[in-house]
Amino acid sequence: MKGKRILVVSQHYWPENFRITDICAGFAADGCEVDVLCGLPNYPKGEWFEGYRYTGPRRESHAGVQIFRAGEIRRRGNTSLRIFLNYISFPVTALFNLPRLHRRKYDAVFCYETSPVLMMLPAVVYAKLHRVPLTTYVLDLWPENLYSVMPVRNKALRAVAAGVSHWFYRRSERLVAMSPALDERLAAIAPRAQRTVVPQYCEDLYAQDVHDAALESRFAGRFNVVFAGNISPAQNLPLLVECARRLKAADRRDVHFVIVGDGMSRDALEQEIAAADVADWFTFEGQHPVTDIPAYHTMADALFAALNASEDVGLTVPAKITSYLAAGRPCLVSVSGEAARVMDEAAAGLTSPAGDVHGLYENLLALADMPPERRAALGHAGRAYYETHFRREPLLRQLEDFVLSGKKM
Repeated sequence: MKGKRILVVSQHYWPENFRITDICAGFAADGCEVDVLCGLPNYPKGEWFEGYRYTGPRRESHAGVQIFRAGEIRRRGNTSLRIFLNYISFPVTALFNLPRLHRRKYDAVFCYETSPVLMMLPAVVYAKLHRVPLTTYVLDLWPENLYSVMPVRNKALRAVAAGVSHWFYRRSERLVAMSPALDERLAAIAPRAQRTVVPQYCEDLYAQDVHDAALESRFAGRFNVVFAGNISPAQNLPLLVECARRLKAADRRDVHFVIVGDGMSRDALEQEIAAADVADWFTFEGQHPVTDIPAYHTMADALFAALNASEDVGLTVPAKITSYLAAGRPCLVSVSGEAARVMDEAAAGLTSPAGDVHGLYENLLALADMPPERRAALGHAGRAYYETHFRREPLLRQLEDFVLSGKKM
C-alpha cells in the first residue's frame, strides 16, 4: 500500500537465505516504505558472510528496503553454547538499536518469528512504546520447536519455556499462522489476538525449469534424489543413511542422494555416512545461492524432504515442500501432520510417516522403478497444486493487507 511504512524485525535477512527478504522486497514493490531490523549474516555456518564482521556494516539498502543491523554473537562451530549465545545476543543488542528508529514513525511492526521466540523482544518493545500494532508471522512455534531438537523432560523447565513463549505471542495484536492446525494452537495461546492463515508462499523462480548441461552430465546414469536446504536435526537426514545401507545390501547402485546445502548437522551426517560405508551413495554440493537451486530441482529424478516424528513440528508445511511442488518433480517425503495432508491432496509423490524408515525405503524403490511417464505425472500434479495454493502474488497481498489493517482476504 503506497505511502505506508512497515518496520520488520527478523534476526535473519539478506544475504542469508530466508523468505523474509522476498516478502520485504514485495512490500516495497507495492509502494510501502520498509525498514528491517536484523542481525549480521552468519547463518548457517556460523561464519561472517563476505564483507561483514561484528562491527558492520550496520546500515545498508537492498531491493528498495532499508536495513538496520544489530550485532550478534555468531554461531561459529554451531556448538550448543554458541547457538545459545547467538539466540540471546540478537534480541539484546537489537534493543539497544531501537533508538536508531525512534523518529521514523511506522504504521505497523511485523515480526518474522523464526527460532528462538526471544527474537520477538525488540518488536514487542518498539510496538508498545510507539503504540503501533504488532503482527507476528509464526514460523517456529515455541516451545514446541525447541523440543523437536532438544528433548526437555523436566516439567518445571517446560513450564517456564511455555510461560515465556506464550507471553511473547500474547503481546502481538495480530498473529499469522501457516496452517489451520497452527491457527488452532495459536487461538488457545493468544485468544485475544486477531489471527489469519497465510501459507508460506513459494518464490516464482522455483517454478522454472532450468537445465544446466554440465550439472546434468555430472549426475547422468543414476536415479538422483535431491535434498536442498538447511542440514539440521529437524530435517532427519539420517533416514537417508539407513536407506543407503539397505541399498548397499541390495546392491542398488543406481540410486544416488544429492545434498545441496549446509548446516549444523552436516559434519555429523557425513560421519554417519562414513561409519556406514555408504559414501558412494552420496554427493554433498555445499551451500549455493537460491538462484542455483532450480537447476538442481530440474536435474532431480525425485526431491526429498523429511521432518522429525513430532506432532508439534507437523503443525506447518515447510517452505521446502512448497518449493518442491513448484519444481514439478516427484516428491519423496517422510512427514506427518499438515505436510502429509498437503502431499496427499497434491498427489505429487510418495509419502511415509515421519521417522518410518521402512516406509521411506519402500517408497524410494517404488519411485526409482516407476515408469518415467508416471513420475512425470506426479511432478505435473505437484506444480498444479502449487499454482492453486502457494503462488507468491496472492499470498503476499493477503499478508500485506493483514499486517497493515488486520483485514482478512
